[in-house]
Amino acid sequence: MPTVAVLGASRDRRKYGNKSVRAHARAGWQVFPINPRADEIEGLQAYHSLRDLPVRPIDRVSVYVPPEIGLTLLNDIAACQPREVWLNPGSENDELIAAVEGLGLPVICACSIVDVGLSPAMFSSSQDRN
Repeated sequence: MPTVAVLGASRDRRKYGNKSVRAHARAGWQVFPINPRADEIEGLQAYHSLRDLPVRPIDRVSVYVPPEIGLTLLNDIAACQPREVWLNPGSENDELIAAVEGLGLPVICACSIVDVGLSPAMFSSSQDRN
């Protein structure tokens, strides 16, 4: 089972950080929501930081935080030894892309929900409780 850390996972079902948790889980990924203010998201244990992950290396880090926050988390991203880093729309800028590449990590600027074969539109706030 592939592993994904959703950086910026949210309890708010309208946010893409929540939709990503649900989409990856539905697609058969082992999901690790990352949110410093949550203990559980969508029935999954949430972790306050990437450094708290119980698994290393991880297959994917999917980023849903603004680029200026992503830049402050570069050491944490590197510490979990991801095979790839996905910068979802709104989370990327040239500086962050260059910084992730500077860590020697493959960076993909695209929607990770679409990559797992699903559409974010499938995950409305009132539907899809799993």
